[in-house]
Amino acid sequence: MDQLITEFDRALRTVFAPAASLRPHPDAQVAEAELSPAEKRHAAGLMRVNHCGEVCAQALYQGQALTARDPATREALRQAAQEETEHLAWTERRLQELGSHKSLLNPLWYAGSLAMGVGAGLIGDRWNLGFLAETERQVSAHLDSHLGLLPDADAKSRAVVTQMHADETAHAATAVELGAAELPAPVKTAMRAMSQVMTTLAYRV
Repeated sequence: MDQLITEFDRALRTVFAPAASLRPHPDAQVAEAELSPAEKRHAAGLMRVNHCGEVCAQALYQGQALTARDPATREALRQAAQEETEHLAWTERRLQELGSHKSLLNPLWYAGSLAMGVGAGLIGDRWNLGFLAETERQVSAHLDSHLGLLPDADAKSRAVVTQMHADETAHAATAVELGAAELPAPVKTAMRAMSQVMTTLAYRV
C-alpha cells in the first residue's frame, strides 16, 4: 500500500506540479533572442512536444521500475527517471519563457505510458531494458531533428535540447550495457507510430 501511495504521488507531481532540476539549466547563461511571434509559436510547439515526451518517459520508467526483477535494472530506471525529471523542469521553464503552456493531454499520455512500462517490465528484464534502449534511441533521433527545426536565433531552446539529447543517448547506452534485448522490428515500428501521434497532437494542444 505504501508503494502504491508513493507511485500515485509521483504521478500527480509529474503531471501537475512544477519539476525541479538538481543540475543548472543548460540555457542559464544563454541570452534570450528576439523572436518573431511565429518563431515563438513554433519553438513553443517543439518544446511542448519535448516536455510531453518527458512526461511519457517518467511514466514509462515508473511502470518499468515497478515490475523490474533485477536491482541493477531498477536502479538504472530510477536514475534515468531522475534525469528525465530535470528535463521536465528545463522544458517547462522554456515554455513559460516563450509564453506558452504544457500539453493539455499530458494526463492521457502519462496513463498510457505507465501501462506500457508495466507491460514491458512484466515480460522480463532483458526486454524491459530493450524497451528502454529503443525508447531512448527514438527520443534521441527526435531531439536531433528538433535541433534542425528550431528557429536559428533560439539559442536557449537549442541549449536545452542539446543537453537532453546527450542524456538520452547515455540512457540508451546504459541499457545496452546492462543486457538489453533487441526489440523486433514490428515493435519498433509501432513505437514510432505512437510517438508520431503524440508529437502531432502535443505540438498543437
